[in-house]
Amino acid sequence: MKQLVIVLCTAAVLSGGAAEGKMSVSKSPFGSLPDGRQVDQFTLTNDHGLTVKIINYGAILTSVRVPDKNGKPGEVTLGFDTLAPYLAGHPYFGATCGRVANRIAKGRFTLDGVEYKLATNNGPNHLHGGLKGFDKALWTAEPIDKPGAVGVRLSHVSPDGDEGYPGKLSVTVAYTLTDKNELKIDYTATTDKATPINLTNHTYWNLADGGKSDVLGHVLEIHADRYVPVDANLIPTGELKSVKGTPMDFTKPMEIGSRMDRVPGEPKGYDHCYVLNQEPPGALTLAARLREPASGRVMEIYTTEPAIQLYTGNFLDASIQSRGAVYRQHHAFCLEAEHYPDAINQPKFPSTVLKPGETYRQTTVHTFSMEGS
Repeated sequence: MKQLVIVLCTAAVLSGGAAEGKMSVSKSPFGSLPDGRQVDQFTLTNDHGLTVKIINYGAILTSVRVPDKNGKPGEVTLGFDTLAPYLAGHPYFGATCGRVANRIAKGRFTLDGVEYKLATNNGPNHLHGGLKGFDKALWTAEPIDKPGAVGVRLSHVSPDGDEGYPGKLSVTVAYTLTDKNELKIDYTATTDKATPINLTNHTYWNLADGGKSDVLGHVLEIHADRYVPVDANLIPTGELKSVKGTPMDFTKPMEIGSRMDRVPGEPKGYDHCYVLNQEPPGALTLAARLREPASGRVMEIYTTEPAIQLYTGNFLDASIQSRGAVYRQHHAFCLEAEHYPDAINQPKFPSTVLKPGETYRQTTVHTFSMEGS
């Protein structure tokens, strides 16, 4: 954790050090669901010019504004400022994905001798919890206000049989923004029957301008010596491969687009799970570092999860416009802290099964700083 403290102290210095405004959390109406239930948005601000917004529909992170090297705040995520586009359908902008994020092959698995069948909502596979995953639920929300941090705690109960999954699952997701320029996401869950669980946040990031331009010039470093090869349907083959000598290698800082033409498959781009160099397993570990040269913005991601999925907006097709931007292919990247895809069907992968009496816990932290002036 020594490195984390150094980074955060540097971030405070580069953002001016002195408080620019009191830390606060506020709630405002964001619209209503078709059945009349109100959706609320929570706005978190800290003393260094960071602003984070979350809605209780889908536990979605709708906006993050971060100062650039000149101290000017700017949007660094893709998303919407009204509820209607979220209800109309979107590619999981900022969403909390579950019960199981990423893919389950053929939408089925066997647990304790019972076969469970799920929706196949991504070709032949199950993706991000199904047709009505956690990203489409209305969560119960309460503000968090404590020394050095503000936030919102969101809770949801997924009943037994929800989207085909076994067990009643009780989930909480807490977003907190600290005075050290951390955006922290803490997840917990309990169940009354064994069930797979793999939660993640699916924010689309663009540290330059929130999606107005591509992210190919962002400089990325991922602390992973191995990745998870997949077949044509993006399902793991079951092996883990070294990144060395391949376009998957981000062990040293590289521009995201520098070797994208060598990545197999169509459409071109990354949609790959990286096995983090984590010791011991479950320790809060630096997973990735992003730097956007023009703005000077830097984002580091720490997580307790064993893997992180890199996705470079390969399926963005200019059909969505928001906040003055047209979201085109490669205009954003996702770095989703999670377990390996299809782990429930891959006995050699770390287990994603949660049992009664156990508590699922995950922490992922995004830290923001600036380089240059």
